Amino acid sequence: MKLGIVGAGKIVEDLLSFIHDIPTITLKAISSKPSHREKLLSLQKKYGFSHTYSHYGKMLENDDVDTIYIGLPNHLHYSYAKEALLSGKHVICEKPFTSTLQELLELKEISQQKELVLVEAITNQYMKNYLSMKKYLPKLGDIKIVECNYSQYSSRYEAFKAGEIHPAFNPETSGGALMDINLYNIHLVVGFFGSPKKVEYWANIERDIDTSGILLMDYGDFKCVCIGSKDSTAPNAMNIQGNKGYIHMAHSTNNIKCFDYVLNKQAPIQVDLSDHWHRMYDEFIEFERIIKERDLEKVTNMLEHSEKVMNVLEKAKQSANLVFSPDKY
Repeated sequence: MKLGIVGAGKIVEDLLSFIHDIPTITLKAISSKPSHREKLLSLQKKYGFSHTYSHYGKMLENDDVDTIYIGLPNHLHYSYAKEALLSGKHVICEKPFTSTLQELLELKEISQQKELVLVEAITNQYMKNYLSMKKYLPKLGDIKIVECNYSQYSSRYEAFKAGEIHPAFNPETSGGALMDINLYNIHLVVGFFGSPKKVEYWANIERDIDTSGILLMDYGDFKCVCIGSKDSTAPNAMNIQGNKGYIHMAHSTNNIKCFDYVLNKQAPIQVDLSDHWHRMYDEFIEFERIIKERDLEKVTNMLEHSEKVMNVLEKAKQSANLVFSPDKY
């Protein structure tokens, strides 16, 4: 993979902290807005980028870049991904994939017409512990209750309360707890159980944005609650309860470090197959393989998964009367 990165924020710095552990990924270029020029030069010196660009289109003209990683605010994902696909580049786009389902469907159509890789960077779907957990689910018997809580007091919430609006709390940039922190819960649940029959979202709304909320998903035979909060915190956890046992994870769903598998009246068995310190490592190992082998069947499967998640988000937003208007930006 010959990687070009667009963005210079925290998620990009997170990616760069481990990407050299995957020697088959070469950092070719990084692009961001002109005001980030000095930061780009610093990142180039530290991580060895061949090129830096203050204009995205110039990076897309570089034939030595075959894949674009989009690490920008949510509302920009669609337009930057579309431009990259139309330029013949594979695309790895940070979650949430897009602001709306229609945007995702359009990107999907373009990528399939051009036979390009288009994938959403969502950590938990590729983690070894997540894939292992999937194999334990049938042993739990009939699933009855699923509960996920990912709550983390945002460093930007105090500023938001004071009237300073960052993208994380801006409806016009597709911010909020649902599109950010609760999205990991949704991906995990939909990855395990598919699409729910019914979705309701009960949100705490300030200045037209959900700062926290409870998402209810009805699967018919069992019920699921997903809690995501950026205005308060609590011990993060996930529980999947069946009539023969349960799975318990004592941390957030964006980083599945380990979990306990417990059959009724038996001692817990702790499972941990992780072999790298960074939560994004497994997904980029898989992205590199997909692009190298042009595994478009896997791409199709992951796009179908992302589409199911986006359907849940659309229904949740409608339920809570949340209106995002990224077209203004």
